[in-house]
Amino acid sequence: MRQCKECVMDESDKYIIFDSKGICNHCNSYSERLKKFNVIYSKKNLNSLLSKLKSNKKYDCIIGVSGGVDSSFLLYWAKKQGLNPLCIHLDNGWNSELAVDNINKLIDYTGFDLITHVIDWKEFKSIQRSFFKANVIDLELVTDQAIFASLYKYAIKFKIKYILSGENFKTEAILPQDWIWRKSDVKNIVGINKIYGEEDSLKTYPKLNTFFKTFYQYSGLIISIPILNYINYDKKNAEITLFNETGWRPYPGKHYESIFTRFYQGYILPKKFKIHKRKAHLSTLINSNQISRDQAIEILSSDDYPLNLQKEDKILVCKKLNFSEEFMNQYINSPRVNHSNYPTDQKLYNFLHNIYLKLNLRRYNKYA
Repeated sequence: MRQCKECVMDESDKYIIFDSKGICNHCNSYSERLKKFNVIYSKKNLNSLLSKLKSNKKYDCIIGVSGGVDSSFLLYWAKKQGLNPLCIHLDNGWNSELAVDNINKLIDYTGFDLITHVIDWKEFKSIQRSFFKANVIDLELVTDQAIFASLYKYAIKFKIKYILSGENFKTEAILPQDWIWRKSDVKNIVGINKIYGEEDSLKTYPKLNTFFKTFYQYSGLIISIPILNYINYDKKNAEITLFNETGWRPYPGKHYESIFTRFYQGYILPKKFKIHKRKAHLSTLINSNQISRDQAIEILSSDDYPLNLQKEDKILVCKKLNFSEEFMNQYINSPRVNHSNYPTDQKLYNFLHNIYLKLNLRRYNKYA
């Protein structure tokens, strides 16, 4: 496949565009996007934001904690800034032992309060099984939706206005839209589960649909802030700092704190969808000058997911989701089905997005 001359993205992104110099659209748009981000996420705006965050209430903000480097460093940073967040962890039944240990180390170090929201396994299992049977690409949609919905749920419960997010431009800017689905599309989750799942009601599964997410996002009642964009966030330095000061230990791959995510990104995506997410992750690090292209190529030549661990994870996933090995092999060889082939609230999203464009509402940089 044709590969970009500056990063390691290639034609596994079917919408990639190369210019006359062989440079892809992701690289060409990165610098322009970075200029806009630097205006929004300035040190001046950060100081103003910190003064708003620090309050006389018990909790200044909410932080979602997965045990990964981004959310872990966010906790560390919040401690250094004198903030007192309420930490929320979603336990979906797929935590690795290292993730649990890392979360405990960060909570011990910071002294922050932690709520672990344990999801109903019967419901969650039903949704995960149904997404396999639907042959859609974004199997992580069911977890990501539950995480966001849980954060908003506790923000409402404890009357906390700000949610600090580990999302960041320096390590996550590049991700082809064809590789994921919109995370607020609850209708898609419920619809697929209704067709293929065993649990119809999903009474306790955390849900935050497009309408309410948009309402909270633009009303200012609850505001999610990608705080790492405001600081000089360097992934490697963050890992070293966390290890030296808290005992936190790194993972071989991005988001490998979850066993299921590890299996999804390291096994399912490459084998079924011919997609290697590492290419997007590494390309972002190239654009943010955290690694060189040669280093990225060298990393891609090595295996961050050994065959013996793949086999172990495959056995575990099949066991927990009650899939036979025969089913999993058939699944891997089945063609992809688009999320849009199932119920979706895309029309509602487009309608709300058009209102946003017409009214010129501002996102992220309006924290009043």
